[in-house]
Amino acid sequence: MSFRVVADLDLCQAHQVCQGEAPQVFGFDAEADRVTVLQEHPDESLRSDVRSAVKYCPAMALAIEEE
Repeated sequence: MSFRVVADLDLCQAHQVCQGEAPQVFGFDAEADRVTVLQEHPDESLRSDVRSAVKYCPAMALAIEEE
């Protein structure tokens, strides 16, 4: 089963916790001062890292959608 990473950039407060949890999936745009999604459909092997990023996001701006 594949999954999709969803980031609500209006909620993002640029804490960058997600980048620490899943650096292959999340980046940071310093100019815009917000997180970026580098891989909207990451490999299944990254699911636990993405799940941690979603769980620990202080702004609750991230989600996983099953596809």
